[in-house]
Amino acid sequence: MLVAAAVCPCPPLLVPEVAAGAAPELDAARAACADALGVLAAARPDLLVVVGPTEQSRAGTYAEGTPGSFRGFGVNVGVRLGTATADAPPEGALPPSLAVAAWLLERTGWADAPIVGLAVAEPTSAERCIRMGREIAARAGRVALLVMGDASACRTLKAPGYLDERAAPFDASVARALGSADVPALKALDIDLARELQAAGRAPWQILAGAAEEADLAGALLYEDAPYGVGYLVATWS
Repeated sequence: MLVAAAVCPCPPLLVPEVAAGAAPELDAARAACADALGVLAAARPDLLVVVGPTEQSRAGTYAEGTPGSFRGFGVNVGVRLGTATADAPPEGALPPSLAVAAWLLERTGWADAPIVGLAVAEPTSAERCIRMGREIAARAGRVALLVMGDASACRTLKAPGYLDERAAPFDASVARALGSADVPALKALDIDLARELQAAGRAPWQILAGAAEEADLAGALLYEDAPYGVGYLVATWS
């Protein structure tokens, strides 16, 4: 059963070495992520499942100990999803969203429960995401979720997806849903609109909705901003 969840953005810029001179601009987001992970630890889960978006070719599960790297972003920084294991895959196997999650977990010294990663492709249907969430919630008596994903990438003229007037209302609706643990609202997210706005968090958020159906959790929004024209949200459910 799901006992807690943390929702965090997943830009590699959260890693200070990647952000370089711009690193201080995301200090508040990093602090909010650390607070959100503290809520997960306080829930004393038996299992932590980390969910993040990826391209179709890298979708699937990632075992504890899987390494990742930010070398593709120009820095020699490596991470690992939890504790190293003898049969861990080759270096750099984690997709970027899970690598950011691994960095957050290492930064906060996570040692509270075993970890498994799940990378979900953007086209995954809402129905499939909700089923995946239900399956995750049934994996252990006390399951925690770390849900990685950005909101729209169309908030300003210089945003990756250029300015789209629908982006701010979309992000506001997601923020309300995450801040109030509104499962029906997350289930009802418009997949086509999310894709047009380049909101990478849509599928992970709907997995959260499926996992939380029977959990009766309360939500809290810890951070909401759109630096670089991309919506970043941090929330907790507990």
